[in-house]
Amino acid sequence: MRPVPTGPPARHRRSASLTNWAEEDRIRCPELTGKDETMNDARTIDAHTNQLAPRSSTPEALVEIEQRVLWLATSMIHHANRVRPNPTGLKVGGHQASCASMVSIMTSLWFEQLRPGDRVSVKPHASPVLHGINYLLGELDEKYLTTLREFGGLQSYPSRAKDPDPVDYSTGSVGIGATAPIWGAIARRYVDTTIGGAGTGRQYSLVGDAELDEGAVWEAILDTSVSELGEIVWIVDLNRQSLDRVVPNIAAGRLEAMFSAAGWQVLTVKFGTLLESLFTRAGGPALRSRILDMPNPEYQRLLRCGAEELRRRLPGDGPDAAAITSLIAELDDATLLRAIRNLGGHDLDALRAAYARIDDTRPTVIIAYTIKGRGLPTQGHPQNHSSLLTVEQYQQLATELGMDPNDPWARFAADSTAGRVCAATAETLTRKKVELATPPAVPADIGRTPSGTSTTQAALGRALLDLSRQAPDAAKRVVTVSPDVSSTTNLAGWLNKVGVWSPNERRNWFDDDAETIMHWREKPTGQHMELGIAETNLVGLMGELGATWSRWGQPLFPIGVMYDPFVERALEPWSYGIYAGGQSILVGTPSGVTLAAEGGAHQSIKTPSIGLEQPGCVSYEPAFAIDVEWTLLDSISRLGRPEGSSSYLRLSTRPVDQTLAAVPSDPAARERRRRQVVAGAYTLRHTDKPVVTLVGVGAMITETLTAADRLAEQGIAADVVCVTSPGLLFEAVQARRGLADGPSWILDQVFPADRAAPMVTVLDGHPHTLAFLTGINNVPGAALGVSKFGQVGSLDDVYRYHGIDTDSIVRAALDLTD
Repeated sequence: MRPVPTGPPARHRRSASLTNWAEEDRIRCPELTGKDETMNDARTIDAHTNQLAPRSSTPEALVEIEQRVLWLATSMIHHANRVRPNPTGLKVGGHQASCASMVSIMTSLWFEQLRPGDRVSVKPHASPVLHGINYLLGELDEKYLTTLREFGGLQSYPSRAKDPDPVDYSTGSVGIGATAPIWGAIARRYVDTTIGGAGTGRQYSLVGDAELDEGAVWEAILDTSVSELGEIVWIVDLNRQSLDRVVPNIAAGRLEAMFSAAGWQVLTVKFGTLLESLFTRAGGPALRSRILDMPNPEYQRLLRCGAEELRRRLPGDGPDAAAITSLIAELDDATLLRAIRNLGGHDLDALRAAYARIDDTRPTVIIAYTIKGRGLPTQGHPQNHSSLLTVEQYQQLATELGMDPNDPWARFAADSTAGRVCAATAETLTRKKVELATPPAVPADIGRTPSGTSTTQAALGRALLDLSRQAPDAAKRVVTVSPDVSSTTNLAGWLNKVGVWSPNERRNWFDDDAETIMHWREKPTGQHMELGIAETNLVGLMGELGATWSRWGQPLFPIGVMYDPFVERALEPWSYGIYAGGQSILVGTPSGVTLAAEGGAHQSIKTPSIGLEQPGCVSYEPAFAIDVEWTLLDSISRLGRPEGSSSYLRLSTRPVDQTLAAVPSDPAARERRRRQVVAGAYTLRHTDKPVVTLVGVGAMITETLTAADRLAEQGIAADVVCVTSPGLLFEAVQARRGLADGPSWILDQVFPADRAAPMVTVLDGHPHTLAFLTGINNVPGAALGVSKFGQVGSLDDVYRYHGIDTDSIVRAALDLTD
């Protein structure tokens, strides 16, 4: 019978206090310290009591755990590909080599360093290592170990939403998981300063070196606010291999300089204690220089050599070759082979010493030299990225590690030293169960009816100010985010009222300048966050602000504002944030070719269909200010809860006569209109017997109504429908056909069968977004919209160029009714 795991129930553990190692386990590591001195390991301060929280262990037990983690991660992938039936023959995949390079780092981190308040983003290809650790800590049932990449089982990459064991950050798309802890740190600080109860803790990122090629990573690192976040710790797995090859040039020096220039503390862990001891002997400095100076591919080739060949190749042909030959001649074969693989990222002593030097006043990056596939038969091979061990190699690994391939999932005996370490770690990592606070009530209707001429973009700022007056508790949970476009997206009034969030209060040197309209008051309790011009950072931060309800039980209402043409640039990380459970509202403004004077490069075309297609998101394109208020309030009411969802509002700078909205004065009729607006559409003009139905969206409603007037002059009665959400209407169509769950009543109210008529749809975006509407009642239709790059010009010229002007709508209606 297998030992039963000990410790607290699953789902409430994660991250632990740093270890206070025994006196005899002190280490010497001059390479890391920069001076020849004995250094203690890291110690932790308990996040809540501010007291030392030591754990004791032994080096032998940690090595045993390290080997078991390697075995479990390798076995999960092996079972998924070599053992589990695969009727389709499609590749299952997995990354045994990428897992192996992270085993030492993750073992050291989980079993020595972490605290309950810490959180870790694990590089995507190391997900089996995370699951193996969770299994040893009692956080994962054994039944899941055979389900890697299987439907309903362990996901290909760490997933907060879909994995059965605790995952702090969803990762999988290059760069997104790496930067998420930065935004998580800001979100935690924001919750703690504005609401309280978020505690403290480091935010770790385990990053592959190839992931640093992603530009979005550096956009985040260089943001000015990041240098003040001392809880951020990145550990770079510098294995110097990408998917296809060994990277030819060593990038560590360049990376060190770039991080340092951004204000980060840089700790480089190059060599383990064995190599460090060799460097102190005669010929040692020459050996050190030889290893550091050789090209990456040459070093990787040495990892594939036996001892005899290694003795020939390692000295090289330089002037110090004889000294190196003499030094390694003193070593037996096993020690020589161990030494060439003794890089810092696989040496628990070296890693521990690096953790001990972390400066919690600024971000830290630990650059750990590693070997891809370390400990596996494929270690160091240039094409080992996705390679799988053969059955014979797997058996060989089992023999080397002392494992039983017929019983691969064995845990440590509860009374063994390693078993006790696992149990103690599990207990230390226990987190208190998160109690979800109920989000404050959000009003459905402020009660004001806008008049005059206004834009939907301007309505956003006014709606937020109205919310702060009518529902201050809800407004206190709102946090707006912008990539340096607050003033041009009409947030100045809101920003002046709530202030700008900053980790530390800063003086506003323009507070006595009478000509300064927007007041930049930075303080830890501000409710607006401003990032540099990097939309990927903005949506990354939105995702983490939108996940605070699940992390600390405190819901926030994040609203991010950016120019709509750049939504596509930010789409992947925003979508990934939604996938990971981050609920937020993205506002794209100004939008469409209505932004005529800016030219084709700044005119969004595809964003309406993006809103329709994005999972976990409701999209709106309001036509009037009152529509903005209603859809915004409804969107806010869906945030910060288990069943919540995100929203996308596409707004415009087109001035529109607000009386065209014809908002009913009767309270019941007004509420009926509001419900229709948030459900996706409403009838704006109703004729006795329609000959044609004109459907307009957002900025195009003015042209749509004018076209209806001109058709009426020709004796052609036209109903006018204002669509606020193509996505919700499509879901209603699917629900009516039994292809989805959800309400379909809006179709009966706005598109009743007894009023079916040929239909013209028009929007400032791609026409296929509304093309499905003709299928509701199977009527002829014409879909007008934007399907080519825009042009600079006046509004009339640009609308005419794209065929969405009033004349085009009238012609399309006549073509359908002749």
